[in-house]
Amino acid sequence: MIIPVKTAGGGYNIYLERGAIGKAAQYFNLDRKVLIVTDDGVPESYAKTVAAQSKQSMTVVFAQGEASKNFDTYKSILEAMTKSAFTRTDCVVAVGGGVTGDMAGFAAATFMRGIDFYNIPTTVLSQVDSSVGGKTAIDFGGFKNIVGAFHQPKGVIIDPDTLKTLPQRQISNGLAESVKMALTHDAELFAMLESNDFDIDTVIERSIKIKRSVVQNDEKESGLRKVLNFGHTVGHAIESNTPSLYHGECVALGMLPMCSESVRARLVPVLKKLNLPVSVDCDTQKIIDTMSHDKKMAGDIISVIRVENVGTFDITELQFADFADEIKAVYEN
Repeated sequence: MIIPVKTAGGGYNIYLERGAIGKAAQYFNLDRKVLIVTDDGVPESYAKTVAAQSKQSMTVVFAQGEASKNFDTYKSILEAMTKSAFTRTDCVVAVGGGVTGDMAGFAAATFMRGIDFYNIPTTVLSQVDSSVGGKTAIDFGGFKNIVGAFHQPKGVIIDPDTLKTLPQRQISNGLAESVKMALTHDAELFAMLESNDFDIDTVIERSIKIKRSVVQNDEKESGLRKVLNFGHTVGHAIESNTPSLYHGECVALGMLPMCSESVRARLVPVLKKLNLPVSVDCDTQKIIDTMSHDKKMAGDIISVIRVENVGTFDITELQFADFADEIKAVYEN
């Protein structure tokens, strides 16, 4: 299946197909120097499959995990391109999860003021969300994604076969983002996730199409795209203070205070069924203090996404002190 994405920053195709990684040269222009960026948690065979289809390739492998999303890893990617005499006509291919896509995409966005970037996400989280939309970033000073750039990929391959090597916790971690999409846009998808059985390929497809629609209408997050932050404002703060939790697990927790009571009553059973957390094991005040540095703050006003009814959302501006009180009311009861 080809899912086209059209934005002012450039159009590209998402190729959703089992076995598509073996067809990378058909979908991407790999007839040039190719830097493959991956991490040591991704099966080597995935990067080697891409390398075998490239005219000239080299691979950078970094330690898996959010801790590697920093200037040192970014520097190592730039050094690899510099030493290999990359030019603006060459490209970077990410093979891995969201951290890999962010690192590779940010390096591609800034090397020689921007070179071509392709993404092959290999986790549920990156397939349903982070690989689409052009957001790239690294963490700095204890804050997530605070240094970054918008840099649209030239193409994305989503191969559900790559998920077969993932542990169940990572599957659940990624499905948290699909829950987010469903709550804000797709009541039918949420009902599907509530059921005892659902098809992962269908969940991926529906999630991608929601993300595509939002990105096409608001590439640089000036309005509608803020909806994709549902659960993230609080979730990122939890993630910064609870390194034992994965990103999706934190987003799951971050959605809870942003729902009406009736929606929360439906959300909690879904999160439990997906083996996602429903209670915070972190000091609430630390979460609130971290949120005060959020990019969506404007003075003492914060912009948040709320879901009053499944499949719909509202963008609301609140006094930060009032927002903090709402967070405490949910997490401390």
